[in-house]
Amino acid sequence: MLTLPWAMGIVRRTGPRPAAYFNVLTTILGFVHSLFVFKHIWDRGQENFVVTWFSAADLKVTFALEISPVSVGATVLIAGLSLLAQIYALGYMEKDWALARFFALMGFFEAALSGLAISDSLFLSYALLEMLTLSTYLLVGFWYAQPLVVTAARDAFLTKRVGDLLLLMGVVTLSTKAGSLNFSDLYEWAQTAQLSPLTSSLLGLALIAGPAGKCAQFPLHLWLDEAMEGPNPASVMRNSMVVAGGAYVLYKLQPILALSPIALDALVIIGTVTAIGASLVSIAQTDIKRALSHSTSAYMGLVFLAVGLQQGGVALILLFTHAIAKALLFMSAGSVIYTTTSQDLTEMGGLWSRMPATTSAFVVGAAGMVSLLPLGSFWAMLSWADGLVVVNPWVLWVLVLVNGLTALNLTRVFRLVFWGEPQQKTRRAPEVHWPMALPMVSLTVMTLLVPVMLQQWYLLPTWGSVNWFVVSILVLSTLSGVAIGSTIYLHKAWSRSRVLVWRFFQDLLGYDFYIDQIYRVTVVSAVGLLSKISAWSDRYLVDGLVNLVGFATMFSGQSLKYSISGQSQGYLLTILVGISILGFFISWSLGLLENLPF
Repeated sequence: MLTLPWAMGIVRRTGPRPAAYFNVLTTILGFVHSLFVFKHIWDRGQENFVVTWFSAADLKVTFALEISPVSVGATVLIAGLSLLAQIYALGYMEKDWALARFFALMGFFEAALSGLAISDSLFLSYALLEMLTLSTYLLVGFWYAQPLVVTAARDAFLTKRVGDLLLLMGVVTLSTKAGSLNFSDLYEWAQTAQLSPLTSSLLGLALIAGPAGKCAQFPLHLWLDEAMEGPNPASVMRNSMVVAGGAYVLYKLQPILALSPIALDALVIIGTVTAIGASLVSIAQTDIKRALSHSTSAYMGLVFLAVGLQQGGVALILLFTHAIAKALLFMSAGSVIYTTTSQDLTEMGGLWSRMPATTSAFVVGAAGMVSLLPLGSFWAMLSWADGLVVVNPWVLWVLVLVNGLTALNLTRVFRLVFWGEPQQKTRRAPEVHWPMALPMVSLTVMTLLVPVMLQQWYLLPTWGSVNWFVVSILVLSTLSGVAIGSTIYLHKAWSRSRVLVWRFFQDLLGYDFYIDQIYRVTVVSAVGLLSKISAWSDRYLVDGLVNLVGFATMFSGQSLKYSISGQSQGYLLTILVGISILGFFISWSLGLLENLPF
């Protein structure tokens, strides 16, 4: 709200930067406050508050808040990453004329995410998810003068609307079945709920649809790729925290989803398909932001898989470690884009000696993404695979495949951007200035300290309980991915292979298995055909009937004007005869004429 005078152009003399400083200041206050609350709540139990928003007669609208180590810890992470992203944006967006509007939208992002973290109400969570959908649309379409940006914002918004509509159906169903939308009440209801298999399955699938759209999961995953048209500081938040918001709601819905085995199976299928498919697609991208965004979909797929297997604790650790590492990767990618004014991997090379801070950030972020000792994602995957290696051994191989492909992709990107010979756009590329370097270096240190944080929270296993077979498999998959990525032949001039077989597979992965074209042939064509049928019926049937009545009225009116005589007794006789005929038909229809003697 404080940015409006600058965003609307009311205040022009100072430029838009004071609006950005207001947002940074409020984020600092929020971060410090959340730290104090987190320290205070750590050794205490969960507390719930019910706030009355509107009360009139028999209508009472309330929303519930949950204050617990998990929810407040999420607000600390959100405020901390948002603070770093906003400081980063001060440098990245320093010459943008709409800086005030951008920081207002970043504040909107942060508000929705913070509210989502402490929400104990499905109704409030749904409203906040809608805020995230709106803010995504506005930030993706921030540079609205470019036609491609407008198309990307529209597609991202409409794709999310599909999932949100189904989620709204699930929310309405729960409100009628359970009588309350507070998570604590829903958990009690779920313990004794008696639903038919059809109802529980449809309810579970509807509740999954919303988070699937937010987390860019198959088949609602295409929007995240197009969302990369927005400014990079927004991509830092979107790929680290915004997609995690939908997964966090899914985590909160676990007890309700457990009512339907079909819903849990759907989570497993969606997560597995997205994790493997997005990992494959990422290795064929030539845009640096798209190569990283597809890995976001892959890791959110692992979160869906964890929730489907009812491993909620693993999902939270994976969300935490992924958010920090992915934010660092996008800051590094943004620094490269800012310096080279390009996102094309084939136009880069040799930046490691010219941009040491950016190179270090990318290496540490990439190491934090994969299962590499002793960084964070290794412990998340180890705790998951260690518990399921006997019960569901196939999960271990999914983790190994996704981890190996991610390591391969990040190594490929590193070689194309930072290794090799300098290209035209990278020969004179300097390191970024301090507003971008400071948050990037700070996040680099934070990524290295993630294992220390996990140890302080007692989330690391003891060495005696570690399954060394699982450790060796996970580390071996990382080393294999790095080795293949280091030795595979990459020629910048051959962005498409000259070998037809390899070109086919490259195009298949590069164009996301042609899912966009499949949608155009099937869903979009079907909607277009129905629209044409509807337009034809509206024009020729509905409008034709209305026009027929209008022409009949006009024709009868034109005909009656020639019967005008000007004699009042004739008019009275006509009215009398008409009323008599009308009364006769009414009496006959009511049966009043049956008792007459004739």
